[in-house]
Amino acid sequence: MAEVAERTTNPRAVSGIVVSDKMDKTVTVRIERRVKHPVYGKYIRKSSKVHAHDEDNRCNIGDQVTVIECRPLSKTKTWVLKSIDERTGGV
Repeated sequence: MAEVAERTTNPRAVSGIVVSDKMDKTVTVRIERRVKHPVYGKYIRKSSKVHAHDEDNRCNIGDQVTVIECRPLSKTKTWVLKSIDERTGGV
């Protein structure tokens, strides 16, 4: 019999800025990274937006947050809020 081994993978964690909190229990987070241009060598900022699960609706627009990968929770939501690193002066 084959035994199922427990998953010991570390989920990927990234930090970003909340750009939208209009959905219920979901925030949109912009993740920026710096990549070096292959020809010119200049560093360029590239960004991507992900939807993250925010169970208690704690995040506001402009908050610096950390999100981690998880199983798919909906069609577009595969990240979950881990922590709020820095709050803005908003509501």
